[in-house]
Amino acid sequence: MTVKIPEEFDSKFRFILVAAARAKQLQHGAPPRIKTQAKKPATIAVLEVEQNLVPYVILKPGEKEKE
Repeated sequence: MTVKIPEEFDSKFRFILVAAARAKQLQHGAPPRIKTQAKKPATIAVLEVEQNLVPYVILKPGEKEKE
């Protein structure tokens, strides 16, 4: 599987972190945001992140996530 990393990501490592977090959500029962034949949560997560369907926020050191 060849992955196209969207330009919004500052590095391939951040892309992987976002996709991994989304895969974990899918494993815990979150519904997929796309229709696909893929069954594996990691594959679905990568496809969703490639299509900019997974929002994320970069926090500065010491900054807390808004609830």
